[in-house]
Amino acid sequence: YVNDEIVINPTEEQRKNSRLTLTVAGTKDKIAMIEAGADEIPDDIMLEAIKKAHKEIKKLCTFISKMQKEIGKPKFEYKSFAVDEEIYNEVEANYKDKMYEAVQAVDKEVRDENIDKLTDEIVAYFTEKVGEEKTEEIMPDIATSIHDLEKKCVREMIYNEHKRPDGRKIDEIRPLSCEVGLLPRVHGSALFTRGQTQVLSVATLGMVSEEQSLDGIDTEESKRYMHQYNFPSYSVGEARPSRGPGRREIGHGALAERANIPALPSQEEFGYTIRVTSDVLESNGSTSMGSTCGSSMALMNAGVPVKCMIGGVAMGMITEPDREPVVLTDIQGIEDFLGDMDFKVTGNDDGITALQMDMKAKGIANETLRRALAQAKEGRLHILGEMRKVITKPADHLSPFAPSITTMTIPTEDIGTVIGPGGKQIRAIIEASGAEIDIQDSGVVTITSNDQEGAAIAKKMINDLTFKPEVGMVIKGKVVRIIPIGAFV
Repeated sequence: YVNDEIVINPTEEQRKNSRLTLTVAGTKDKIAMIEAGADEIPDDIMLEAIKKAHKEIKKLCTFISKMQKEIGKPKFEYKSFAVDEEIYNEVEANYKDKMYEAVQAVDKEVRDENIDKLTDEIVAYFTEKVGEEKTEEIMPDIATSIHDLEKKCVREMIYNEHKRPDGRKIDEIRPLSCEVGLLPRVHGSALFTRGQTQVLSVATLGMVSEEQSLDGIDTEESKRYMHQYNFPSYSVGEARPSRGPGRREIGHGALAERANIPALPSQEEFGYTIRVTSDVLESNGSTSMGSTCGSSMALMNAGVPVKCMIGGVAMGMITEPDREPVVLTDIQGIEDFLGDMDFKVTGNDDGITALQMDMKAKGIANETLRRALAQAKEGRLHILGEMRKVITKPADHLSPFAPSITTMTIPTEDIGTVIGPGGKQIRAIIEASGAEIDIQDSGVVTITSNDQEGAAIAKKMINDLTFKPEVGMVIKGKVVRIIPIGAFV
């Protein structure tokens, strides 16, 4: 989105000035995937950009179809792994009413227990009917049939009654609670809870030299804002070894990072490198959106002068052939697994900062997408309202445990003077002040110290080294020698 115009396949130069980075994938008829980062783009412009992308996708699909007709080979026939219809029909005929009741428990743990008990009952039924050995043989079909029946019951309940497993309306958000500053030793912290999803976000401030170096095919060489998302096994009641993050964790962390970037101050306004870590303490869907909200509040609690508060909500969808799709606000785990869409939308009151959409159905029509964005905006504004009950603006001071950072600018020709031969001069400044000093090629000097006194000493020493008298300046000094043409001061 450059100069108020939507640009398809932008150049590198256009990307630098763009308020939007949007990637869309789809078929000739519908959109299948969306990934976006944006600088508070209004919902209507975002929708227009997606529609414009779909027009281009149709052209590409036509081109691919033409290629396929000219040089394509016959499609390969794959073996079907569909469940045995007789087994499924028997499970549905005998246990549909019980499954319909089992999935309506509000609490996720109770619902899981209900389905586990029903599973045991169904296995016992087949064991009695066909024997233990035969039951063991057809067990994969029984398990799949139970899953398919659960999926059918949940989808029918939502579609026919507009009733969700936890009793909510289709556009209702789960109960919310927020807390900030709960960890006294860290620079900033926030706890965001939505239903049975809870995320703890911690903000840490560091010096400029601690920014992350990037070595990839992209033009970005470093970044000063980093967000990590952790999904420990205990958050879903499991006991697995803790290892490095997987693709899902990296993707969720990147989404929450992208969501908050438009709200961050510039390097000149706030000279710190910023890192936020979001740990999922309990999970029942929308943990990436919980991380987005928690990160925004943790940044404000840390005193980062963000431009606005950022919130996020995950949308879902249930589709049936030849019927109007049902769009769900704030989906929980079961609605994600058994539904047709996971559409995450983040932003502030004025616009969108990030999008991520994955489809399990064949795609989403433009009109349904418009409804999903409108519903997401209502949900986002509600969530932001709840967050503002806890914190409304960045803290007016930094944590006493955060490093003190002072930024100053010196003439580029004086950089060598401050560094000195072999770095002798800058080492002397560091030794005298106890501060860490970073000098950029542009002449921007960043002084990082654990106390204000050390920063002041370093700043004075640098000012003394780079001092230049100007006409009209009044300076106090000691006259050490007088000669016929003037005096040494």
